[in-house]
Order: sequence, then structure tokens, then C-alpha cells
Amino acid sequence: MSIAELQVYSVEEADVSGGVCVVRCIGGVARAGQVYAAGESRLGLRRIERYGRPVGFFDAGHVAKVHLTGAVVALLTRGQVLTSVPPDGHALGELEAWLATDPPLEDEPHPLELRTLAVGRAQADRLPDEVRLRWGRVALAATRRKAARAGEDALVAAAEEAAVRGYLIQQFGAGPGGDPAELCRDLLALIDMTPGEAAHEARSWRDLPRARILHLRRIKNLLPWLALVRPELAPDDPLGASVDAWSAVRPRLP
Repeated sequence: MSIAELQVYSVEEADVSGGVCVVRCIGGVARAGQVYAAGESRLGLRRIERYGRPVGFFDAGHVAKVHLTGAVVALLTRGQVLTSVPPDGHALGELEAWLATDPPLEDEPHPLELRTLAVGRAQADRLPDEVRLRWGRVALAATRRKAARAGEDALVAAAEEAAVRGYLIQQFGAGPGGDPAELCRDLLALIDMTPGEAAHEARSWRDLPRARILHLRRIKNLLPWLALVRPELAPDDPLGASVDAWSAVRPRLP
């Protein structure tokens, strides 16, 4: 499945009915007649011109002048990415099927754009809980693909993933939303020191090398998600004591 994406270079003209932009296709194939999303707004791709001539489509890596419908054209900014959608929005089932095939990272949609879309839908109170939960799982898959594509530091990637996992657990409870104990184990396994060692380093963290300060900050960024799911742990789960110890240390970290 290919989802086209256009990155705005400039807005050449615009009025209440639409406008003309210079864009670069950064994924998929852009075709006249498609609908594009700019946040919650929708734009129609009415006409494409390349080298002064109308064309029916253009693909990734190429630049074109496009005629778009929709008053929001006037608000577009340089660098903004527009993502193609079906006229009534992204088809959740199609995205789930695409992700289930474990596609190569070079395929569309781009993980960052997909994550942004899916997180927004997962947080949309107007949608039924079952649909929100499905979007949350798409967001989780996209977050993992984004980290793999970018080669992100393990702690940075874990914090972004934990934000999605923690939100789902908080909103939908243990079980449907995920396993809080598993999330705690996964995060604690990434921390390469004890709470006591972290507290000791934190006493004089301003004197530490820059890389070490950054490492402590990345650990700190994991801790809110441990605290978030702490109430969901069983009363006799030994993970609770570890989470509490790290929560006590967190205010001292840089």
C-alpha cells in the first residue's frame, strides 16, 4: 500500500477557494484528484504542472506546481508535509493490514507521519473506544518503525514507545490496553544502574561529562511512564518497589 506525501516548498497564491503551491513528492505517487490531509483539514489536488505543462501524476523525488482546493492552503508553511487520504479519511483496516505484512521500511507511509496520524486518532474522544484502541496499536507499530528507520538511541526510542503504551494502559486498562508489568520490566531492563547509583551521580551532575548528563536525562525520561502504570501493578508485584525507588530518585536527576 502506498500513501503519497507532498512537502510544501512555497505557497504561490491562495484565496478562500484554494491556491497554488510548489511541492516535492517525498513518498508514493501524487495524482490529480487525490485528497490530502493538513492536520484535520482536507485539500483536493485539482491539477499538477511540471515544466509549465499539465501532467496526471508525479512520484517521489520530483517537484511540481500543484493547484489545491481548500481555504487552508493560505495557512500552509514551508516544509509542511501533506499526506494523501481516502476522501473520507485513512482506512484503518488497510493500515492494519499493511503493518501486518511487516513491510520494508522504505515503503510508505512514512513511520513519523503514520505515528502522528494514529496518535491523534487514538486520542480522539469522538471515536468509539474499540476504534481508538486499534489506532493506538497502529501508533505503537509506527513508533517502532520510526525508531528502526532513524537508528534511535535505545533509551530515546523506549521513551517514545512507552508514551504510547502507557497511554493505552491508562485509557483502556490492563489487558486491552497492554500489560503494565511487561512495560515496567522492559523499561527497567534498559536502565544500566541502580537507583542508589543514579542518586549518587545526581549529587554533582553538573560536574559530569556532557554525555553522562545526557544519559541520566534519558533515563529520567523513562520514569514518568513507570509511575503512570504503577497503580495497575498487582499489590504483591516486586516491580512496584523498583518503580517506587526510581520515582523517588527522579526529582534529583538532571
